[in-house]
Amino acid sequence: MFNLKTILTLAAALLLSVAGAHATVRTETGLTESAAGKSETYRLNVPTEKEIATTQIRLVVPAGVVISRFQVTPGFTRTVKKDANGLVTEIVWTGRVAPMEYARFFFQAKNPATAGEVVWKIYQTYSDGSVVAWDDTNPAEGPASRTTVK
Repeated sequence: MFNLKTILTLAAALLLSVAGAHATVRTETGLTESAAGKSETYRLNVPTEKEIATTQIRLVVPAGVVISRFQVTPGFTRTVKKDANGLVTEIVWTGRVAPMEYARFFFQAKNPATAGEVVWKIYQTYSDGSVVAWDDTNPAEGPASRTTVK
C-alpha cells in the first residue's frame, strides 16, 4: 500500500506544516479564495508558537474589504477602529491564548468588488511584550495571509 519513502515524505510534510503554523485568515470553510463582491464569513486562526501566552491579536483590514459583524469570542475583548466613513480598518482582540493552544476569531465581511489579492496583516503580541508581525515585513519568518478574490 504505502512504501517507506512515501510514509517518510508524508511525515516530513506533516512536521513542516506544524512547524510552519502561523496566524492566518481563511474563509469559514478553510479556503484561501472567494468571489468578488461576495459576503463571506472569515476565520482568523492564531496559534501560540512560544512557551508564553499570546495576549493580543491585531488585524489590519485590507482596503476594499467591508467588515459587517463579529462572532462573540468568549474570554476576549474586542476593540474596533473605524475610518471617517465608518468602515472598520482594524480589529484588536485582547485575551489569553496559552502555549500549545490556538484561538479562532470569526467575522463577516464583503469582499472587494474587483478580482485581485487581499493581504491580511496580523500582529500577535505575547505576554513578554514581543510582537510577531505576520505582514510580509520578513516573508520567510512572518508571511502575511492572503485571499484570492476571483
